[in-house]
Amino acid sequence: MERTDAVDLVGEIIEILDTQLLPVPVRELWVYGDLALGLDPLDRLDLYVTKEVLLGGSPADAATYEAEFDIPGIGTTVQVDWARAHPEYIQTNTSGYVAPERCLAAQLLPEDASIHLEVCNAGFESNVTQRLQAAADRASFDQLLDPRAVLVWRDGETATESLEKLRDGAYVFPTLAEALSMLGMEQVVAEEAANELDRWRADLEGQSVRGEVI
Repeated sequence: MERTDAVDLVGEIIEILDTQLLPVPVRELWVYGDLALGLDPLDRLDLYVTKEVLLGGSPADAATYEAEFDIPGIGTTVQVDWARAHPEYIQTNTSGYVAPERCLAAQLLPEDASIHLEVCNAGFESNVTQRLQAAADRASFDQLLDPRAVLVWRDGETATESLEKLRDGAYVFPTLAEALSMLGMEQVVAEEAANELDRWRADLEGQSVRGEVI
């Protein structure tokens, strides 16, 4: 993907966030990885969305919506009004339960683009720290988030200047290992973690999405 095309695509995603009803409320959109580093072309566009977690809804309502849509989780995991307006974007996990991260991916991302989408209720910076600690404790580094990122949208406000810097490849970041080391990871471990994360990314094909609730 050419860098300018990637930035244009981010702009299109922001327009959807601004104008369309979403499966869950979204607070932030971050760009990290290749585009943040100014690569041109880039192998993959990496995005991070901070979403709200829906609360409430009675068991009776949940049963009613499950009967209406033939899918559990509508009204408790994703918004009912959205499901009625956009049935084409309803996606489920392997257990057949509606999956908000997959619903967001279906609505926000074009099918033919190499994009990885992370969806979480925690903000990007907070999640970077939490995953760093968890990965260090378990020595499982494919769950790490690349901390080299740019906030491009928050609560309806677009960071126009940040988008232009992304278009120009104007951001300067350290290597991944250095960035992890700056966050407190030992240098030797940071090098191992960076290599494993690079291998994990290289194995991804096409579009991918990962969601979590903290």
